[in-house]
Amino acid sequence: MVAEWATRRRRAETVSDQQLRKVPAAKTIARLMTMKRDHLTKGETITVTAIEKAVPTLADARILIDRFQTMIRRTDAIELEPWITESKRSLIASFANGVAHDKSAVHAAITQPWSNGQVEAQITKAQTYQTADVWARQARSPSGQANWCAIKAHTIIEYASDPQSNAD
Repeated sequence: MVAEWATRRRRAETVSDQQLRKVPAAKTIARLMTMKRDHLTKGETITVTAIEKAVPTLADARILIDRFQTMIRRTDAIELEPWITESKRSLIASFANGVAHDKSAVHAAITQPWSNGQVEAQITKAQTYQTADVWARQARSPSGQANWCAIKAHTIIEYASDPQSNAD
C-alpha cells in the first residue's frame, strides 16, 4: 500500500519533455490554475509555469482570482471596486460583470458575518421529509397515484407540529 503511494508520488514529481508538449485538458488547467501553489506537486508546478509563460492573460486571470478569494477570506470589501474594474478587462470579464451587476449583494456577502446555511439546511431537510412522505403515501395508495395537495398539506402540518424532532 505504501509502496504504491510512493510510486505514484514519485511519478507525479517527474515531468518529461513529452508531458510538457502535451496540452492538458481544460478542466485540468482550470483546476491547476485555481489551486494554491503550495498544494501543487512538482510536476503540476512545472505545468502551471509553462502555461503561464505560454498564455500570460491566463496568469493575470489567476492573480485576479487569488485577489478575489483573499478579499472574501479577509472580509475586505474595499478592494471590490478596483478588482471589478481590472477584471472587466481580463479573461474573467463575464464573472466580473456578474459581480458588478449584483455588487451590493457581493459587498454584503463579503462584509456581513452571518450566513443562510442553517436556513438552507432546514429547507433541504423539510423537502427530504416531504419526498419520503410522498413515496410512502404513493406506495400505500391503491392506484399508485398521489393527491399532491393533500400530501403537501399533511407533510407541512406534520413537520410543523413536532418541532423537537425536526430541530437538528
